[in-house]
Amino acid sequence: MKVGIIGVGTVGASVANILRDNKDIITARAGCEITPVIGVVNNLSKDRDVTIELTDDIEKVLNDDSIDIIVELMGGIEKPYEVVKKALANGKAVVTANKALLAYHRYELQDLAGNTPFEYEAAVAGGIPIINALREGLTANHILSIRGIMNGTCNYMLTKMINEGVDYDTILKESQELGYAEADPTFDVGGFDAAHKLLILGSIAYGIDAKPEDILIEGIQDIAPEDIDFANEFDYAIKLLTIAKKVGSEIELRVHPVFIPNSEMISKVEGVMNGVSVIGDKVGETMYYGPGAGGDATASAVIANIVDIARRGKGSPMLGFESTYGEDLKLMSKDDIQTKYYLRLRVEDKVGVLARIATILGNKNISIEKMMQKPLNRTCAHILLSTHTSIEKDVVEALIEIEKMADITAKPVMIRIED
Repeated sequence: MKVGIIGVGTVGASVANILRDNKDIITARAGCEITPVIGVVNNLSKDRDVTIELTDDIEKVLNDDSIDIIVELMGGIEKPYEVVKKALANGKAVVTANKALLAYHRYELQDLAGNTPFEYEAAVAGGIPIINALREGLTANHILSIRGIMNGTCNYMLTKMINEGVDYDTILKESQELGYAEADPTFDVGGFDAAHKLLILGSIAYGIDAKPEDILIEGIQDIAPEDIDFANEFDYAIKLLTIAKKVGSEIELRVHPVFIPNSEMISKVEGVMNGVSVIGDKVGETMYYGPGAGGDATASAVIANIVDIARRGKGSPMLGFESTYGEDLKLMSKDDIQTKYYLRLRVEDKVGVLARIATILGNKNISIEKMMQKPLNRTCAHILLSTHTSIEKDVVEALIEIEKMADITAKPVMIRIED
């Protein structure tokens, strides 16, 4: 079986080299020899540390009848979409690690693929086999919820902020120097990378067709030392969490920072590691942990898909269902989300301010559960409070009113709590 790799960067080079270095065991497991024969790159003069032939002509690979599997590792959305469509039209199996491509075009690609294998384990959580777990290992279950830490950059930053008291700007710079964060880190710290992965899992678990623009996405840019103090005081961790949750006939899909109790298994995922908790109605909670990025870890997932294609001759159901899912599930409106909330309010430190805030919250049926007050100087203080379970729309409206108070000296900050 011959493989063409489109995009020979860190992951693509690892795929080529692992297929060469571990050839014997891969052949034994696949039942046939798998050979990487050519790679497509933009710059032929750059050293790629691979022994396969390199070309800058994508068409040469797509139109080569001897190539059985195309591994797409280009990055981006629309250009890879066109490349993958042509590969499928030419009858070639496809393996991709491109989460952005799938976040926008997974249903179109499922229709185009038909019975042609199309696999993408590496697109979500790197080396963790979460796609296989949802599509195969947990097929007997209705999935009640998925909670994931699926961006190592954010998790590394938040871990250092909580454990070592490092401020956001300092740890962001360090993450960039270590290569965890890009020069423009928005895609990671803004929650978009994690959201693409969540949308893929939401389709497999629930058959929900949503785009990034349809769901709640917030990043970690506003996390401040006061939030860390609150977390430490009340035994919370702060994580950028992806959440998919079945509530009646509706599905919540959201990505944002959360306070989560330190007693929860997923709160213990630290540093650059990823973790995914899945709760099924029959199996209960299962937890998946491992590296979410890196050349060899991601390549390991890519090659697992290649081996699976070699064994079966066809792929698994791309998004988990051989036929239409009978339950009529729909995406929950962002306004209807219900959870607990943490609020950080910078106020003038004088009599009556807290009472006026409590009145606004009470008028929206929001009750206070915990509270801290931290003086900033002689005239200002931070009020840090958490609520009982409330409705998102009510909390947002209350914060708009609170921000208009003359005693509020900065824009209020809200972080959700997942108990």
